[in-house]
Amino acid sequence: MLKKVPHTYVIVFFIIVIAAVSTWFLPGGEYVEKTVIENGEQVTRMEYKTVESQPQTWEVFSAMFKGFERQAGIIVFILMIGGAFWIMNESKAIDVGIMSFLAVTKRIEKYKFFKAIGVNNIIITMIMLLFSVFGAVFGMSEETIAFIIILVPLAISMGYDSLVGVAMVFVAAGLGFAGAVLNPFTIGIAQGIAGLPLFSGFEYRLVAWLVINIVGIAYVLIYAHKVHKDPSRSLVYEDDEYWRQRAQGSVESISYFTSKTSWGVYFVILAILGIFSFIYPTTEMTMGNASQVFPAVPIATAIYAVGGILALRKTVHLFVLHLLGTTILFLIIGVMGYQWYIMKIASLFFAMGIFSGIAMGNNADQITKLFLDGAKDIMGAALIVGLAGGIIAILEDGQVIDTILHKLSQGMQDFGKVASIGVMYVIQTLINIIIPSGSAKAALTMPIMAPFSDLIGISRQATVMAFQFGDGFTNMITPTSGVLIGVIGVAKIPYEKWVRWVWPLIAILVIIGFLLLIPTVTMDLNGF
Repeated sequence: MLKKVPHTYVIVFFIIVIAAVSTWFLPGGEYVEKTVIENGEQVTRMEYKTVESQPQTWEVFSAMFKGFERQAGIIVFILMIGGAFWIMNESKAIDVGIMSFLAVTKRIEKYKFFKAIGVNNIIITMIMLLFSVFGAVFGMSEETIAFIIILVPLAISMGYDSLVGVAMVFVAAGLGFAGAVLNPFTIGIAQGIAGLPLFSGFEYRLVAWLVINIVGIAYVLIYAHKVHKDPSRSLVYEDDEYWRQRAQGSVESISYFTSKTSWGVYFVILAILGIFSFIYPTTEMTMGNASQVFPAVPIATAIYAVGGILALRKTVHLFVLHLLGTTILFLIIGVMGYQWYIMKIASLFFAMGIFSGIAMGNNADQITKLFLDGAKDIMGAALIVGLAGGIIAILEDGQVIDTILHKLSQGMQDFGKVASIGVMYVIQTLINIIIPSGSAKAALTMPIMAPFSDLIGISRQATVMAFQFGDGFTNMITPTSGVLIGVIGVAKIPYEKWVRWVWPLIAILVIIGFLLLIPTVTMDLNGF
């Protein structure tokens, strides 16, 4: 029996207490800028000096308040996005999208080429890629629980088991989360704290995402083939009796419709985008050191106009999905073309949520209630960001944070860049086992790791990537993850059997993650 793991809030508060205790024993210190002459030029260096320490006592109780002050923008960002996605999820639009996707893949079964490859293999791969994109782009995590009751029965009906059903959703989103490309909850927050351009280093992150998905999907396909060939070899064969008995059932039906209100929303948004297209006829899109000027906003508007009509001719649910796609498209344009940060990104998703609710026929009170439900659902993540910010506040007020960085840099300065980034990766991975919240861990570790990387000659982008991998992989195995426990609970999979199935994949991914980190400190990569 596993002992009860303390709540994340308890863990973080104990870390605050430990941080306060450390201020009584560690000497005070700080880094100051010093200008020196090198090769006839003035160069600014950071020089460490000792100062009087400030032992912390009652401040442990004010740490959360200070943490909220430090991380106010990120906290509001999380709440707004959580509320907006709750409104959209309530529409069941994503459910409709998945079912439509499966219908399309089934139609290709008649072609010999696809039949030779295996239509089931194609379905598993495409579903996993879809959810991986969701994980990489907007950090899909908790939302995966809702899809378990759809895709586990699908996996059973295809001759597989509940592990394959969970893998198609939860593992796929986890692969995308670990290989995040545009995830605002991890990459966005970490880069913001590190002082890097939002979503910079896109090119290499995309390569990493592809590699991680190839490995993860291959692992799932190999296991699926084994179970399809001999169902008794499934680790959860007995447990899946529940799902086999339900195999004849059907997913809750959804009422398809297109109302005048949804058409009204379409034309209002089209008018707004038309105005923006007139104001911003061209955009300079920047990726790394490359840039290209073209009519990004008018093109995106045209895509919305055509896609919106096609979607509304079928059902408002597809229109809501189209709104999500349009939102992601404008997110990319805003970040790459206009250097948007969390305020504008949160506003974009907030607008998406409101328009989704109106399109579904919800009135103002209903939309407000859904938004509050979503904000309430994600409140834990927002609160933990503030609490984690209190750790840094204690260390800073105690004048010991620079002392810690100085000691770490002295201890690692002879490691070499590859070993140093590896140690960072291990630290992030270990922290993730007890604090699985990516946004909380970013708030906790990046203020320390980012300046530390400067001291040992590693780019802050490489440090963010070490955080990204360390944050992502162990989410799929740690018992402190509420999402994992919820997913396997709905799927009726015992935790110990889940661990037996997933640990080899986690071990492989951890090794792959380290190998992918090596080029970030040995090669000249865009954004690094």
